[in-house]
Amino acid sequence: MRRYDDPVEVRKGWVSGPGHVGEGPEQFLWRGRLWQVRAVLAHWVETGSWWQSTGARAVIGSEEPEAEAEETPDLVPDLVPDLLAERELWRVEASRGRADGGGVFDLSFDWGEGQWQLVGCAD
Repeated sequence: MRRYDDPVEVRKGWVSGPGHVGEGPEQFLWRGRLWQVRAVLAHWVETGSWWQSTGARAVIGSEEPEAEAEETPDLVPDLVPDLLAERELWRVEASRGRADGGGVFDLSFDWGEGQWQLVGCAD
């Protein structure tokens, strides 16, 4: 599968596939071409590496204290940005028409940014 980092426009609708029936990407516009989703092959959520963040390391005590620490340190660091760094991925089979053989595409929705991207393609 080739890797990409291309923004796409996605129209959601009712889609089905192995292990998924419900709302998902129905069509997407990539590089000026409209692709129709034929089937959802997989659907999953990935989180960012929140356990490596400064806030998480401070909570579990694995971070060295800074030389110039505040007099009243924050006892519970702000972990919200790290926990929101997740994206929803959809592996779909899509084509541009009946005669087109189509391909398999990985579409990603970044919840923090509110944007869709095409991150992989095997056509």
